[in-house]
Amino acid sequence: MITREPEYFPPPGNFIGRLGRGIVFSSRGLGRALLLLVDTLACMRFVFATRTRKEIVYQMFVSGIKSLGVITIVAMFTGMILALQTGIELRKFNQEVNIGAAVMVSMLREMGPFMTALILAASVGSAYAAQMGTMVVSEEIAALEIMSINPVRFLVLPRMVSLMVMTPLLTFYSCVMGVLGGGMVGITQLSVPWHAYIRNALDFAAAKDLYVGLLKAFIFGVIIAIVACHQGFSTTQGAVGVGNATRRTVIVCFLTILVAGYMITRLFYINALD
Repeated sequence: MITREPEYFPPPGNFIGRLGRGIVFSSRGLGRALLLLVDTLACMRFVFATRTRKEIVYQMFVSGIKSLGVITIVAMFTGMILALQTGIELRKFNQEVNIGAAVMVSMLREMGPFMTALILAASVGSAYAAQMGTMVVSEEIAALEIMSINPVRFLVLPRMVSLMVMTPLLTFYSCVMGVLGGGMVGITQLSVPWHAYIRNALDFAAAKDLYVGLLKAFIFGVIIAIVACHQGFSTTQGAVGVGNATRRTVIVCFLTILVAGYMITRLFYINALD
């Protein structure tokens, strides 16, 4: 059963009281989101059901194929900016050939999964929240529950599985586009031969960088799906509530992705600090 509570507005009072009420409200929201994640994982046994499989494929198309255009442009210009800014500094030491390593490692470890997740949170996550919120205020979710149709299995599961699959794939594609963009800058503006750029990039990048980046993307996909669906299910106050849920989805996703990205990097590269 999906629980929905009205949006919380701290009553007037002293600062400590408002802060405490805000912390309690945030903790309750986090708990409900975690319960939604547990419920979705419990429904994983239905992932190969015919209706669920068809919906997953459709959501993969919506979240993946329709996002390729903006991800291509953002990834290429991210790689170009990294190459240009790094090359300007490295040229002072006649080491501009090393821009390949800088771009490759940066894209694999951080920029690839980070930029991909932000794009998906802003486009796909906000759309999910708006869809769920509209269904809540129009009582379609209540109708599903009355018909004994589990909304988590019917709505959340396909969206989470699609993002779990497509976010790592889009991240890998984003890394490739970023490296290509950096190579274009290296050839045209820094006089770095293509073969030297690629050889330097491959020599300094490790398989661990790719695996950690894809793991981040996988976790980011789960975060986007759960946050978006949770915010959508928590919608109240009609059309205004749908807009608020969409706005909160983007903000919470951005903040959670930043914190989770740092924690994963700290976990896997802690030995590099010794």
